[in-house]
Amino acid sequence: MSMELDHLDRLGASAFDGYLVRKDLVRRYARQYPVPTYVVEFLLGRYCASVDEAEIAEGLDIVERQLKDRTVRTGTEELFKAQARDRGSVKIIDIVRSRLDAKNDCYVAELPSLALRDVRIDDQTVQDNERMLTDGFYAEVTLGYDAVIAQQQGGRPFGIEALRPIQMSKSDALDAFARGRRRFTTAEWLDFLIRSVGLEPAALTERAKRVMLLRMVPFVERNYNLVELGPRGTGKSHLFQQISPYAHLISGGKASVAKMFVNNSTGERGLVCRYDVVCFDEVAGISFDQKDGVNIMKGYMASGQFSRGKENIRADGALVMVGNLDVDVEQQQRVGHLLTPLPPEMRNDTAFMDRLHAYAPGWDFPKLNPSEHLTEHFGLVSDFLSECWNRLRTVNRTSALQGRVHLGGALSGRDIEAVTKTFNGVAKLLFPDPEMAIPDADLEWIVHLALESRRRVKEQQKRVFKSEFRNTHFSYTLGTEGVEQFVSTPELHSDEAIESDPLPPGQVWAVGGGTAETGPGLYRIEVTCGPGGGVKILNQPVPPAFRESVKVGEQNLYTRARELVGDRNPREEEFSVQIRAMDADKTGAGVALPVLVALCGALLGKNTRGGTIVVGALNLGGSVELVPNAVRIAELAIDKQAQTLLMPVSARRQLNDLPDELWTRISIEFYKDAADAVFKALVD
Repeated sequence: MSMELDHLDRLGASAFDGYLVRKDLVRRYARQYPVPTYVVEFLLGRYCASVDEAEIAEGLDIVERQLKDRTVRTGTEELFKAQARDRGSVKIIDIVRSRLDAKNDCYVAELPSLALRDVRIDDQTVQDNERMLTDGFYAEVTLGYDAVIAQQQGGRPFGIEALRPIQMSKSDALDAFARGRRRFTTAEWLDFLIRSVGLEPAALTERAKRVMLLRMVPFVERNYNLVELGPRGTGKSHLFQQISPYAHLISGGKASVAKMFVNNSTGERGLVCRYDVVCFDEVAGISFDQKDGVNIMKGYMASGQFSRGKENIRADGALVMVGNLDVDVEQQQRVGHLLTPLPPEMRNDTAFMDRLHAYAPGWDFPKLNPSEHLTEHFGLVSDFLSECWNRLRTVNRTSALQGRVHLGGALSGRDIEAVTKTFNGVAKLLFPDPEMAIPDADLEWIVHLALESRRRVKEQQKRVFKSEFRNTHFSYTLGTEGVEQFVSTPELHSDEAIESDPLPPGQVWAVGGGTAETGPGLYRIEVTCGPGGGVKILNQPVPPAFRESVKVGEQNLYTRARELVGDRNPREEEFSVQIRAMDADKTGAGVALPVLVALCGALLGKNTRGGTIVVGALNLGGSVELVPNAVRIAELAIDKQAQTLLMPVSARRQLNDLPDELWTRISIEFYKDAADAVFKALVD
């Protein structure tokens, strides 16, 4: 049973004394008894919240005894009832639900594990725990038996004498959470959060960790709408079923409007009013019992309120939809879009999609292997963690964006709202203390994550209705002097494909003339600059033809600096140049003009136009040389899925031989000289 504490265990023990539990012990007992993980953790947290092996062993005896004596296994129901009769009362751990018995003007409770549907319960207990009127919650229950009432006609001998919900409620929980967080770096804290939900961060990639973060956001952000689709067996629903009593999982089948929102006949509020998070598992099988069910849900997702009858009702519950993507992501994008697994009434509805704040890429998360991905180390007790998450819902960290991050013009109002909510959720998870500053490096990757997860939604809208959702080029600028950074979704990204997103400053797609054997070839030229002088080529060895292209581009920059870069002095900058060949041609011949564009872009801090290939050879005098094989270059550009081909105007006559069907697949623009090419290639 003993284990060796690592750095994170010791750090957690010093920061959260009394709030830790060994996660492997949780799994051991969770599998043995018919209760969720957070119920087991509640008991382990009460008796085993220590790193001292002797205290843990002593606490385990108590936990095991309580789970054995108080959980009702199938077939033992009558034994517990008999004990209640013989002893006067019995203690059990069970779900408690309640309903109004209108005939007798009283509440009655239901204990599913004992198959009891008419247990006496006093009004005050129900009023103090209103969630028992919806789908109920786990609690430690003292169940009494009254023999006198049993002898009455229609009597209800069983009654709840005492009830203690399985959840922690301490007034200083969030303060303790925020204090403890201060001892961790951001990376350590993220790993500690992942351990606290039972997974081992060392077995996860950075991309997988960020999927896990997105899964946590609905717990801390009100009215947050998240979808995650991915392969089976990646634990998509685990967090929403096992970790928090504030979450409710709907597994397949029909979702009634009365259960989700409000019951018009009784006035009882539905799940979105009672729980922080409502998760639809296996979302492909979800359907509503009324035709307007999806419309009611769309209205709620947009505004956080719904109207039933005359009353307008507000609620805070987040909606999460998880499901399986049964095909390869690339194949799915070829045949449809990545929201195809949603129910028919949702899958092609762009208005519904627009209400989704984030799409978590489930394909970035591994299939869970118990021996590899489940942690054996310490993490926070689930009921403490879920209580802190619940209280974080009232905290706002969006002020960290103001003045520091500027979002690009491609984002609509709904996009900005979605990105802001995702940022706020992730920021609260990682920096729960509102007084704790968020460093620029962390701020940037959180914004990048928020933009990426929203753009993934936008890309699916574009596939359904391209004319309305053309511009998906999401971007941000950090600080007033920062460079605009464009954010793509990795499943759309390929280093060898010509994307429509603008490239970072100093990066250019180029086509070189090549040789008679290889033909023209595609290159990606990347230039960075900083204080110093001269040009350094990073490729080793340097292809002689490329060395000549760089030399010509450099000299043209120096001799025509005023025309090309204004008052910037290129001789005061050191340029680092690298070329990557994407085809058989590796010479780097005839790319002096694209090199010049890259040098100017790096110096000016301007992005290169997206989807564009730049073609052209220069001489030292600044003249643009004739392109010998313009038609073959155009065919190559179309094959590489470029949108625009920027060529010297002298190539225009050659292109008369380009077949008509190819003209319709690419936009060809011409430039008259080097300055015109730089102007047309860079984004203003």
